Amino acid sequence: MLNQSLNFPKADILVIDDTPENLNLLSAMLTEQGYKVRSVTKGSTGLRGANAVPPDLILLDVNMPEMNGYEVCQNLKANDRTREIPVIFISALGDVLDKIKAFAVGGVDYITKPFQIEEVLARIENHLTIRQLQQQLQAQNQQLQQEIHDRTKAEEKFAKVFRSSPNPIAIATVSEARFLDVNRSFLRISGYSLDEVIGHTATELDLGKNTAPFAQKIQLLPESGSLYNQEFEFSTKSGEVKTILISIELIDLAGVSCALLIANDITERKHLENEFISLVSHELRTPLTSTMGALDLLGSGQLGTLTEQGQKVLRIATTNNERLMRLVNDILDLERMKSGKIFMRKTKCNVADLLITATEAMQAMADKLQVQLIVNPLTIELWGDSDRLLQTLTNLLSNAIKFSEPGDRVWISAIISEYKAVESPENQYSLTKKDTSSPKYVLITIQDEGRGIPEDKLQIIFERFQQVDASDSRNKGGTGLGLAICRNIVQQHNGKIWVQSILGEGSTFYVLLPLSSC
Repeated sequence: MLNQSLNFPKADILVIDDTPENLNLLSAMLTEQGYKVRSVTKGSTGLRGANAVPPDLILLDVNMPEMNGYEVCQNLKANDRTREIPVIFISALGDVLDKIKAFAVGGVDYITKPFQIEEVLARIENHLTIRQLQQQLQAQNQQLQQEIHDRTKAEEKFAKVFRSSPNPIAIATVSEARFLDVNRSFLRISGYSLDEVIGHTATELDLGKNTAPFAQKIQLLPESGSLYNQEFEFSTKSGEVKTILISIELIDLAGVSCALLIANDITERKHLENEFISLVSHELRTPLTSTMGALDLLGSGQLGTLTEQGQKVLRIATTNNERLMRLVNDILDLERMKSGKIFMRKTKCNVADLLITATEAMQAMADKLQVQLIVNPLTIELWGDSDRLLQTLTNLLSNAIKFSEPGDRVWISAIISEYKAVESPENQYSLTKKDTSSPKYVLITIQDEGRGIPEDKLQIIFERFQQVDASDSRNKGGTGLGLAICRNIVQQHNGKIWVQSILGEGSTFYVLLPLSSC
């Protein structure tokens, strides 16, 4: 019973014929083939039945009392509910004119009585298949029309936002980074006209110092998909330099891969931020130095002996004062580097000496935290500021040690590389094909077995005041400026710094430096 109830009929067929013998024969034949059959002897009854529940196909006799088959078909085609139902005439009238009239009123086929069962079944199946295909095509057309309508509305909405947005927005090709369109805000901030921008690249328009790497980021969009809040020095037509944040999304325009660039002018904010940092840093340094001297005097015992509780409070005050002093010094250091007030005193440096000295400087910290330091030095000379490079390596080693567990290992090593580094979509760097026209490089790696860095943090940890965890500044004593300083030092050596990490398994920081003074 269950199987029978699940056997749905192949199709619903309405048979209209005033001869009961024909109705019985057709009904039995079609039912046996799995069709649902409704039989009526009058044209008017057939019209009511077809209108109430439209069948998939109608078999219609021509000669009937009250209303003949041609009139029934005409009424079916005049009704929206029944217009698309295929009608096959079955009649004893075999004259060509009768057939022509049948097709003229909307019939799809004409079978002459007496008929062959196989012929009737074959024609029914053919017309049901045609009807099914027509319905599928209609459904696809409706869906396509809806998609076109939705896309048109979306494009209109995008165009409205694009034109009226207060943020500069541009669309450029991925292949060549050429501008296809820009909005009024972009023209306003750049000082160019639309004709001057369209078809040109940022490099051709001289829109900044780092347009080549920026174009490379656009070309890597098919792999990365997006890029968010990248700081960029933007040059206007008049030569004015503005600081902007750019976000880039990969979009498709008529089958062409394009980049949607949205900018945010942060020039004023950047200026105020730098002024604030500089003012606060200088104003804090003097009282901090005085406070540190007072704490040292208390600790020396010259002003009397402190109780155990007093010594504990003194230690806490000294630790926090030292941490605040480090923060102020880091801020001043970074600001001086960015403003060009600190110059790299470059000489010939031995890479092995740098690695060994950095390891020795951090050995006490490693021993205290029970972390094993492993150094693989490389005896080769590079052109650089040994003090600043040592500052970079000790900072990276300090981070690796701080975020390791007792018993973990930290490696620092160096190798010669004939390869040049390029920026990857994730704001990291990877080694690419050999560049025989470039000097050799030394690649220094600092690898740990610590907690690792989440993927969403890899792009921002080299920015100021960015840390993997907000609690790190309290628990680990960091300022959030160490990696920003490292990046600045490495960049001033024409080098690159990046990180690769697997959460829970550790991180590897890479420092790529040219061996010559290029």
